[in-house]
Amino acid sequence: MGLSLYTSMTQWDMLSKAQFVGFQNYIRIFTEDKLFLKSIQNTLYFTFLSVPLQMIIALGGALLLNSQVKGKGVFRTIFYLPSLIPIVVSSVMWLWLFNYQYGLINYFLNLLGASRVKWIDSTKMVIPSLAIMNIWNIGNVMVIFLAGLQGIPTDLLEAVDIDGGRYWHKFRFVILPLLSPVILYNMIVNVIKCLQLFVEPYIMTNGGPVNSSLSFVLHIYNNAFKYGKMGIANAMSWVLFILTMIISLIIFKTSNQWTFYEGDKQ
Repeated sequence: MGLSLYTSMTQWDMLSKAQFVGFQNYIRIFTEDKLFLKSIQNTLYFTFLSVPLQMIIALGGALLLNSQVKGKGVFRTIFYLPSLIPIVVSSVMWLWLFNYQYGLINYFLNLLGASRVKWIDSTKMVIPSLAIMNIWNIGNVMVIFLAGLQGIPTDLLEAVDIDGGRYWHKFRFVILPLLSPVILYNMIVNVIKCLQLFVEPYIMTNGGPVNSSLSFVLHIYNNAFKYGKMGIANAMSWVLFILTMIISLIIFKTSNQWTFYEGDKQ
């Protein structure tokens, strides 16, 4: 990190000697780089679209797997299996699924009489398509939610039954409050993960079409290894670090309003 901070203040192509330029790189990325703000916008759009959907679907799946369903072990394995597939392999697989002409998704849409969708070939649909792909990989999040659900005392749930409450009352007044620390953890981890979006757009779209899927990390990678601007790339990396810290701190600061632990008076 020290080397990264120093080289962010230099003009360096990794071949010649680095020349110290101070904060000029930081000024340039905000004033001269037209794709800098675009890449931040794309990354934030993906993050704020993907994280809530992933959290809701993973929590719903964990609630189902925590209930008395036959073959729970098989379903848990099926849901967790995508997490074991390397991201490069899954990217190639989804690249075929999203194909406009021969993709499996458009094939079924055609069978149902619906028109084909330009999933990753459209500037409007490419980020939602990447979010759908990210939602598919919810195994880790679901397992953590499931562990949190199994740690909820059963006597509290039984007390709701004794008082005549229904499942909604259990979920609203027992499950959600006691699961809120797990929700906070999953939210922080997934926000940081989404802000580091790289492999999917690198393999599937190369930032296109028209830079509509150019993520922040992909832009950093291009500057470092494609254009030979390691100083600029490291300056962007520190901007990403600060942005991640700000979003994480906002979540932590606001979590006091909705995160509860056993023994709290609230």
